[in-house]
Amino acid sequence: MAETILIVDDDPVQRRLLENMVARAGYEAVTADGGDAAVATLTAADGGRIDAVVLDLVMPDLDGYGVLGKLRDAGLNIPVIVQTAHGGIDTVVSAMRAGAIDFVVKPVGAERLQVSLRNALTASALETEFQRLKRSRTGTLTFKDIVTRNTRMQAVLRTAEKATASLIPVLIEGESGVGKELIARAIHGSGERRARPFVAVNCGAIPDNLVETTLFGHEKGAFTGATERHIGKFVEASGGTLFLDEIGELPPAAQVKLLRAIQEGQVDPVGAKKPVKVDVRIISATNRDLIADVKHGRFREDLFYRLHVFPVTVPPLRARPEDIPDLVRHFLIRFAAEEGKRIRAVSAAALELLNAHSWPGNVRQLENAVFRAVVLAEGDEVGVGEFPQIAAQVLEPDVRPVAAPDADAAPSEPAPATAAPLILDDGPAIAPHTTAAPAGTASFDALELLDAAGNVRPLDEIEAEVIRFAIARYQGQMSEVARKLRIGRSTLYRKLDEIGLGVRNSGEDVAENVAAE
Repeated sequence: MAETILIVDDDPVQRRLLENMVARAGYEAVTADGGDAAVATLTAADGGRIDAVVLDLVMPDLDGYGVLGKLRDAGLNIPVIVQTAHGGIDTVVSAMRAGAIDFVVKPVGAERLQVSLRNALTASALETEFQRLKRSRTGTLTFKDIVTRNTRMQAVLRTAEKATASLIPVLIEGESGVGKELIARAIHGSGERRARPFVAVNCGAIPDNLVETTLFGHEKGAFTGATERHIGKFVEASGGTLFLDEIGELPPAAQVKLLRAIQEGQVDPVGAKKPVKVDVRIISATNRDLIADVKHGRFREDLFYRLHVFPVTVPPLRARPEDIPDLVRHFLIRFAAEEGKRIRAVSAAALELLNAHSWPGNVRQLENAVFRAVVLAEGDEVGVGEFPQIAAQVLEPDVRPVAAPDADAAPSEPAPATAAPLILDDGPAIAPHTTAAPAGTASFDALELLDAAGNVRPLDEIEAEVIRFAIARYQGQMSEVARKLRIGRSTLYRKLDEIGLGVRNSGEDVAENVAAE
């Protein structure tokens, strides 16, 4: 889903012009005819998310400065680009002091507005990501830090937020990788214990013989190898929150001791002479069906009901596809900063590819895919070519074998098995096939690797066909063709001479020649 830009101007002609510019730049546009309407849109509890504002300074009633003041009072950190017909230095300084991030003079050009919006959104995303990481490290992460536009996920977050006002045990259910720990951290960071420790334990990663000492601790000399005293996770989290991830993986013996610790509010460290009082808030998570485990005797029923007091079920990523673009941008900003790369965007074709994937590994899989794409990226934009594994899974099922000839047609030699699709950058999958296209037709949806006699075609012929495809694909934009083919313009023109399209033709002439062929 594209970013949403709010356009605020009392002039309907200017609103329409800006709306068209914003739409052509690839964003979604929302309009307001004055300052009061803009503030109502931005502060509405059930309103849609606004990513940036283009604000006219001079308006009747509530002007641009008034809107900026209202946003500051409401604590809304939305990037605002102000515009006015008077571009004096005093006006610019006043607007910036009031909270604007950029300034444009009417009538603003489409390219200038696009650059301003891109810079504002990038700066806002970097600031948001920095603050999110800071809150995550300090244990003050909140539900506002969770990226989602899905109504089902928003309902889940509203339900989870209700648990912050008490110490009720919470069980977060959902597939692996959906973000269960993130929700647990948000519950902790939004409650009264946010200044206290948040201790996470992966129960599935603890060896069976170390579960008791890991959770409850041990005294020095309690067993062979216990050279030091260990306080255990319960004592470590005392006063704060203990997050027991993958709780369904605990062995039966540990389940008994965990139940007693929760009931009694105290733990018995191995080798200790007396129990230790603890005060912890329990949040657990699982990707298993604990009810089924209870029925089959794999999980204690009494412990289940102790943990399953306030259940929260997180939907998988495939059930909330509208979250994918925002998550991709969120991960892209973070990994680009970590890797020291200046990557500004993800191509529309790449986003379409990612939306088409089912994501069995959920958000964690998407995060790893974006990380790999950032490492692979050579330019300032991430395209389909940076997601080879995803492209292979999404595009390959679309390849169809060549239709069988009519029954009345003459028999022919059996065709070899269809080869895997050839993917050209962020273009469609080009499926190799063995039957020649009818004479006089121009088709770029398939690349023939064999000639009519069944022999592999010469490489220069295949290369010429790929170049013709690229020129048609990008409508004769030769700089774009060269960039996508990853060759220089001079090399491209030399190859055009070799295939007879003319070395100094304009982009339009070349495109017409390709279409004519």
